[in-house]
Order: sequence, then structure tokens, then C-alpha cells
Amino acid sequence: MKKLNRKQAIQLLATSGAAWMSGGLQGFTPVSQMLARPIPSSNELLPVVGIGSWIQFDAGNNAKERENLTEVLRQVMNGGGKLIDSSPMYGSSEEVIGDLTQAMKTPDHFFYATKVWTSGKEAGIRQMEASFRKMKRKHMNLMQIHNLSDWETQLKTLVQWKKEGKIRYIGITHYTTSMHATLQRVFEKHPVDFVQFNYSILTRDAEKSILPAAMNKGVAVIINEPLEKGRLFSLVKDRALPAWAKDYDIHSWAQYFLKYIVSHPAVNCVIPGTSNPKHAADNMLAGYGRLPDESVRKKMVAYLENL
Repeated sequence: MKKLNRKQAIQLLATSGAAWMSGGLQGFTPVSQMLARPIPSSNELLPVVGIGSWIQFDAGNNAKERENLTEVLRQVMNGGGKLIDSSPMYGSSEEVIGDLTQAMKTPDHFFYATKVWTSGKEAGIRQMEASFRKMKRKHMNLMQIHNLSDWETQLKTLVQWKKEGKIRYIGITHYTTSMHATLQRVFEKHPVDFVQFNYSILTRDAEKSILPAAMNKGVAVIINEPLEKGRLFSLVKDRALPAWAKDYDIHSWAQYFLKYIVSHPAVNCVIPGTSNPKHAADNMLAGYGRLPDESVRKKMVAYLENL
């Protein structure tokens, strides 16, 4: 099969999205499948690129923004992504995700992940029940303890809810490097399926301990802050990709940054956030093609640091 370059691949995803909207591509299958890795606790395969919803999906009732976000979700679906990550902390994001996905033809395509972000058992239960209603889910794929908020209390509820079938997986999260050691202590001693934390090509502290520890313990990893809120793009503004990047099916800086993360064997899914459909399509392409090995990963870092 002839390889697609970045422009051709994005055009294909955009075309398939338009056809899907008009009903012309029912049962559409991408030209190849996104790389997926098994969730250690179940061996269920999860595609390696998903989407975050902090800020971008806090659209409230704005019809224009909702229409645009619907197209973002179509690009994620057409590109083979599944995981959508949200939280009660993210304003109206849970409700927007629930409304938009339920209006799509195959809402169960997605892997729904949200969080509990409060203190106290009853408050946690009320908040999670509200998340179910907002996201329009009878069952949640993944419920995470946001930033380890009252984690000992909330974990007891999550363990019970998993036994009852209300949630499929339990997770813990944080977004700062300083909390990696605490996250690691929790998942090494308690029944956790997923851990979510920050990691990027220029913030590589996770490589020292928490990534190998998660792999050793059999805990799935979700990566947040992969693009450092856009800071990485400012570093490469008006800079060309290295010529050798195409040998690893890297055709944009977004793919360069995301493939570095996805190529770490401990990572199950990276969740870049965007409200731009073209960017969403581009992000999904990081889950396709050849991945850099360890020597190329070092080369990627060196190239970036020497710009």
C-alpha cells in the first residue's frame, strides 16, 4: 500500500469526516489501524492517542463552539482514537462531551474517562453520579481520582463501584512532576488500573522512575501535558523538521512531540487537548507508522535542545 504523506492523510480524515456527516461513509475503516496497547489489568487494547478536554471543551451552550467540537470528535473517531478524558474541574466539559457524543451515530466508540475531585465519601458519590448524568453514561470506562484529592476515601468507593460494574477501571492522576513519587507509592500499594501524569520530550522526569515502575507493576499510563500547553510549538516556530523525521512517519511538529511519548513502551495513551479539527486529525496520525527506537528518541531530544 502506498504511504500517505501528512497532507494526504489529513485530507483523507477530513473527507471521511464530511462523508460520515452526510451518511456517505457508514462503516468507514481507516487505511490502517492506529497502534493500540493492552491495558495490563485486562489486556483490552486501547489506541495510543486520545484527547483531553480541559479548557477546550468548556463550551457551555455556545452552538458554534459545540459544532466545531463535534467535528473535533469526528476527527478523533475517524483517526482511530478512543479515549476522551474529562473532569468536574473542567467547567461544562463533561456535559458538552455527553451531549455531542450522544448525538453521534456510534457514541459507544469512545472510551470515556472522568474524575472525582472532592473530599468526603458522600460528596464523592454525588459528584460521580453527576458526572454519569452529564456524560450520559450508564457505566464509565475509567473513573480517576483527580490530583489525588482525598484519595484514600475515594479509592474505597471506586473499588466498590468496580465490583458492582458501575466503572470498569480505577485511576489516579496528577499534572506536576513533584507528585510522581506520591502517585507511584499509591499504585504500588493499592488496586489501581491506570495512572495519569505529565510527560513531554522536554520534561522527561517520568522516565527516571514512574514510567518503569508502572510497567513493572502492570499499571496503564495516560500522559497529560504532552505539548506543555503549546510551549513546545513556540520553541520550534518557523523551524523545519529534521529530514530524518520522515523515516519514522513524522510529518509535523505535533507528531514529533507525540511520537516521542508514544514510543515509550510504558505509555498506553497520550491525551493532547485541542478545539481545532485539523489539529485533532494531525494528532491522531502520531499513532500510525514506524515508531522511533531508543537511539532515535535520544536523537529527537538532542535535535530539539540544539535548535
